[in-house]
Amino acid sequence: MPATAGDTLVQVSTIDALIQGIYDGSFTFGALKKHGDFGIGTLDELDGEMLALDGEFYQFTADGVAHQIDNAAETPFSAVTFFKSEKSARLGKTRSMAALQTRLDAETASENLFYAFRIRGTFSMMSFRSVSKQKPPYVTLPEVVKHQSVFKLENARGTLVGFRCPPFVKGINVPGYHFHFISEDRKSGGHVIDFAVTEATAEWDVLEKLQLLLPSDKAFLNADFTTHDEKALEAVEKAPAAN
Repeated sequence: MPATAGDTLVQVSTIDALIQGIYDGSFTFGALKKHGDFGIGTLDELDGEMLALDGEFYQFTADGVAHQIDNAAETPFSAVTFFKSEKSARLGKTRSMAALQTRLDAETASENLFYAFRIRGTFSMMSFRSVSKQKPPYVTLPEVVKHQSVFKLENARGTLVGFRCPPFVKGINVPGYHFHFISEDRKSGGHVIDFAVTEATAEWDVLEKLQLLLPSDKAFLNADFTTHDEKALEAVEKAPAAN
């Protein structure tokens, strides 16, 4: 029996901790799998991006290549759930991620709950990124993404995995939408920057509970979280390609 009941978003650490450069893993993926089979995050030392789909956990290294994650590997930040499709919608041509978000906003009942989204289909354009493994002393996440690797695909088939979080989670998670992408052959993917849809099906699961699994290392315990840098988060989520 799973360690966590359904309709719960289980999260390791906080987004503000990640932004400040707290990248040491605090929870193994073997343990994380007990809390969810679907989700997004990163790995120890910020070694790329993470996506979980159908119970399989993937790492996207800085070259955009997908690798299955060993149970002993650790994460400094991840959000997972046991995905159960509650509603769905067919998507026709959609020009951008922003346009899709507007459509999904109209389909969902409240902005004050958490939603898990799985979107499968064909994307006429898909732009995603990954980041390189870091070494201490760590720089902040906005500094890291200045040197991110950005990839663009055309007519790509694959799946978006992500969440929409309420506005009141500032500092804990990303308010609004946060997607990662994996190609249909499960060979590539990363953190989504933008996309255009040719045709796809969106499915979502309403999550009414949030459970936090907080680190106990000195970096987290001694960090100052009294303020939230909204501009830093925006720079991380929407960072353009590195020069």
